[in-house]
Amino acid sequence: MTCYSHFPPTHTSHLLLTLPTCRLAAAQTGFDIAVSSEIMAVLALATGLQDMRDRLGRMVVGSSRAGEPVTADDVGAGGALMALMKDAIEPTLMQTLERTPVLVHAGPFANIAHGNSSVVADQIALKLVGPDGFCVTEAGFGADIGMEKFMNIKCRASGLTPDCAVVVATVRALKMHGGGPQ
Repeated sequence: MTCYSHFPPTHTSHLLLTLPTCRLAAAQTGFDIAVSSEIMAVLALATGLQDMRDRLGRMVVGSSRAGEPVTADDVGAGGALMALMKDAIEPTLMQTLERTPVLVHAGPFANIAHGNSSVVADQIALKLVGPDGFCVTEAGFGADIGMEKFMNIKCRASGLTPDCAVVVATVRALKMHGGGPQ
């Protein structure tokens, strides 16, 4: 499938989908970036309650007749958003089959927000392991979406920097994208 995308300033994506082996006409479709995507990004990048409140208030929810951005605080919705989200800032504590603790928080999908676990979950994990411990955090899937957004968005917003990175690749992917013989 070939997908061509165009992102106009209205945050609406128009897609043209074609199947190279199919004789059917191309399908035109589209989607709007939902408010929930931006709220997920705010939740994942917030460092605390006040930071989350400030970020929610700065969200652009529309445009004025003059074309100026209108924020959630401009329409008096910032506080209401915070009231709905105040408990969501607490990560969920789980454990693996090996009994290793895991903090699960925010949306790890790059089509929703930036595709990484939350800054709060990382901060809690780093505090729990202490200065000699280590924390493993998810950077989404793929170097083009997950790692890139991890380095360029999450690390810059949080001030946290990784000491190492683990890249998982299949032999097939290395053959296909590594420039070597097929």
